[in-house]
Amino acid sequence: MSDKKGTGIKSVILSTLSAAFGVQKRANLERDFQKGNPAHFIIAGIAGTVLLVLILIAVVHVVAQNS
Repeated sequence: MSDKKGTGIKSVILSTLSAAFGVQKRANLERDFQKGNPAHFIIAGIAGTVLLVLILIAVVHVVAQNS
């Protein structure tokens, strides 16, 4: 069980967000490379990008309707 520590969904999401903002700690980066599954980080990155685009589209749509 201790081998899996740090690779849960919360850890993947936090690591992906930290990396996106460029504030990932070295210790977390090393943990991710040693214990993480690359597919989980790729999926989280794609999901985050899609979510960001959808939020931007919604904001533009709301602003355009109110103009």
